[in-house]
Amino acid sequence: MIYHLLLLIVLSCISIPASGKDLPAYKLYNAAGKEVSYRKLYKKAKKADIIMFGELHSNPIAHWLRLELAKDLLKSTDLVLGAEMFEADNQQALDDYLHGSIDAAGLDSLARLWPNYSTDYAPIVNLAKKHEIPVIATNIPRRFASMVYKQGDFAVLEQLDDKEKTWIAPLPILFDPELPQYKNILDMDDDHGSPELVKAQAIKDATMAHFILRNYRPGHTFLHLNGTYHSDFHEGIVYYLKAQNESLDIMTISTVEQENVHRLEDEHEGRADFIICVDEDMTKTH
Repeated sequence: MIYHLLLLIVLSCISIPASGKDLPAYKLYNAAGKEVSYRKLYKKAKKADIIMFGELHSNPIAHWLRLELAKDLLKSTDLVLGAEMFEADNQQALDDYLHGSIDAAGLDSLARLWPNYSTDYAPIVNLAKKHEIPVIATNIPRRFASMVYKQGDFAVLEQLDDKEKTWIAPLPILFDPELPQYKNILDMDDDHGSPELVKAQAIKDATMAHFILRNYRPGHTFLHLNGTYHSDFHEGIVYYLKAQNESLDIMTISTVEQENVHRLEDEHEGRADFIICVDEDMTKTH
């Protein structure tokens, strides 16, 4: 009996090998790199006017956490959704789906849906449909952004007709090439970065900000879905939002991937008000 008791004591003192430790899929951090709880993120989110949810488009943790945040916000605030993944000229098709005039197949045929729509965005769109929440198509039609990229000048958009101009930010376009995130595009690997690409990015940011502001309602919470680069470091879309309304309470969320999620790497500090740090081995959605 004594032998068995001593054996249990000895075994309890043996450290658990690394392979036996918990393996968290993600952790949440604030801008200063301090680990925080989801409860703290939610507490701030329900008081914000606009939430910029920056995702990595193939990261399932970001898609899941955004859906859960939307569900929770429904309990405490009037919610409006907006998404980079829908282009402004597809708003009618999106509205028709939300109102039940067309089904999912109809939306797929009428709108330019992203390849990962069914797995990553349909759940939150269907949540909006169930609860009769507006979903705003905020992005510029891709063909117009392509025009800016090819010409390297916003002036090319002047040739659009009046109807087409309703799908973009009002001209002329405010543009600051000295914003750090825009300057970083010029340093992209493989010479992919260029002044033309910066302007194509800017017209997307300006247009998304335009449609967010046009559809934001005082007393509501506007939850916007976008890639991280469009709102990281409070630039991109946030720059254009603040340029038109400095009084808005804008909360930003970003998503990063690291080998070790137990400490936020220095380069990610300040990236957003809240950073979702995901294990880099997490399975991708597409």
